[in-house]
Amino acid sequence: MFYEYVLTPFFRMVRESGTNNAFCINERFYTYNELGSCVSAIREKIRLTGYKSRNVGLVANDDIETYAAIFAIWSEGLAYVPLHPQQPAERSMEIIAQADIDLVISSGINNPFTGVKIIESAGLQTGEKDFKNQSPEEAPEEALAYILFTSGSTGKPKGVPLMRSNVGAFMKSFFEVGFDVTAADRCLQCFDLTFDVSVQSFLTPLTRGACVYTIPHDQIKYSYVYGLMDDHRLTFGVMAPSMIRYLRPYFDEINSQSMRYCILTAEASPVELIREWSACIPQAEIYDFYGPTEATIYCTYYKYSRTGINKDLNGMLSIGKPMNGVHAIITDEARNILAAGSKGELCISGDQLTAGYWNNPEKNKESFFELELDGVTERFYKTGDLCYMDEAGDIMYSGRLDFQVKIQGYRIELGEIEHHARICVNGRNAIAVAFQNSTGNTEIALFVEGDLENPVLLTDYLKSKMPYYMVPTKIIRQDNFPLNTNGKVDRNKLKALIA
Repeated sequence: MFYEYVLTPFFRMVRESGTNNAFCINERFYTYNELGSCVSAIREKIRLTGYKSRNVGLVANDDIETYAAIFAIWSEGLAYVPLHPQQPAERSMEIIAQADIDLVISSGINNPFTGVKIIESAGLQTGEKDFKNQSPEEAPEEALAYILFTSGSTGKPKGVPLMRSNVGAFMKSFFEVGFDVTAADRCLQCFDLTFDVSVQSFLTPLTRGACVYTIPHDQIKYSYVYGLMDDHRLTFGVMAPSMIRYLRPYFDEINSQSMRYCILTAEASPVELIREWSACIPQAEIYDFYGPTEATIYCTYYKYSRTGINKDLNGMLSIGKPMNGVHAIITDEARNILAAGSKGELCISGDQLTAGYWNNPEKNKESFFELELDGVTERFYKTGDLCYMDEAGDIMYSGRLDFQVKIQGYRIELGEIEHHARICVNGRNAIAVAFQNSTGNTEIALFVEGDLENPVLLTDYLKSKMPYYMVPTKIIRQDNFPLNTNGKVDRNKLKALIA
């Protein structure tokens, strides 16, 4: 399905829509011809440079060379592993080591990588081989498409590998929802390439001949999106609710008549916020999509009704029903399937499900299980999300079962923050707690038990170990942590101390 729904339509769009715009990056347009030439140049360089591992590191910059590199890597039958340019070099090298990467492609000039070959993709001679006479190399459906490394509770990032078959199944199911994207569409891509929603955000337009509008890394994301909507009359937008919250002061000024589709994703969607936002995009169909990285971007969806009743739980819109090819159940701790209306853990199976975490058998044993349904054994992923399913099959999201949270759409395990903090404070206890700020967005507070002479030093240390979105915005010293009746640290009491 990867060739049918990804590479074949992409190659066709480049050949048939060559003079059409493929990207608008930092207010510069690039045609499909330019994109194709860049893909060809990078493919040739990959062959000349050589590699042993089929996993290629990709520095996730916001430029045409980086997006072209993804398709060059795929066209050579390889998989990409995104490395955020603003994350600590130590974290990038940890990912490179885990994924056994020996080749990194970067469009930048400052590459802090050792022990690997580097392809500097910016400035490569293009047009040496005509894209229109090329075709992608054959690779099996079970070959990897990409590996995304997310926060890990041990202090090391954990890899989620997705196969070509997973991505192909997703693209098939996504368009079966009913999105009619054409070459006339102008589509927003506001997510870092280290975040899986970015894959849908650029694949949807590029397999239909539409134009992708990106956000430069040095820009304030929400204000730049506002400008793109106003200046370029975007027709398809995928956003996190937290971004829309930042746009709220400008709702009276936003009247985007051109927007045809708007997807909310990455975190729970407040119904009241969507209702207000819907007036800003009066012609758009609005959807709430849900999905863990392990199930390839999205796996359930709910269409918002402008005129009817919208299902919600605690003010948060339903995450709806599974996409085609996805099976969802709600189970108790013993993995018994619960009846409609009973809360339990949401578990997912189907064609979009990862084969398991990268080189992590213990985590796989913990997170996946097999269950026989109607005489067929299916493999399920435990999402860690507390949900229930109503009589109509719509899923209501109630919160996390563990201590994972989402910040700006990124899934974070608080245990990783605590791990690094404890090292810095010589093993004393440190507890990370998520809280909502005055705008309704999620931030992280870090409580440290005992003396803390210089919180700035702790913050600087955490910045050297983790991406910016994981660094706590508040550090609070506490003489002794409160305990609950089970003798565990009472996180709710700590949360109540946040001013």
